[in-house]
Amino acid sequence: MATIRSALPSDEADWRTLWRGYCDFYGQDLPEAVTQRTWQRILDPDSALMCLVAEQDGRVQGFANCVVHENTWEVQPVCYLEDLFVSPQARGQGLGGALLDWLRNAMRAEGWARLYWMTRRDNARARSLYDRFAQADDYVRYVIQQR
Repeated sequence: MATIRSALPSDEADWRTLWRGYCDFYGQDLPEAVTQRTWQRILDPDSALMCLVAEQDGRVQGFANCVVHENTWEVQPVCYLEDLFVSPQARGQGLGGALLDWLRNAMRAEGWARLYWMTRRDNARARSLYDRFAQADDYVRYVIQQR
């Protein structure tokens, strides 16, 4: 049975291990400064970024990094699930679903207008989970980056 809770300072080592796995999965080699700043924002109560962790047998096995923000289509805030990852050895045990359930319940309790996320079209394993919660829409993402 997993426990879903907010990330704590003591979770940093486990979160970093999972974060590295997540970045590797998406082929991203982020500078240490980005990882450090992300962790700082996760712990900052004034930041819009929050992190939930899935803890099983005393070890963090998954996380969901989210941003709650205002938007132009509703009067209530919305929650963007930016990153969701479960360690390979803990997959198939319901941790990803437990993180999504927690967020769906928070959406109702906090009055968010919606919870949304995206993934790669070919991420079949994640999409089989996501399809249990919502249907994919037909929006196309465009990205302009400064680097």
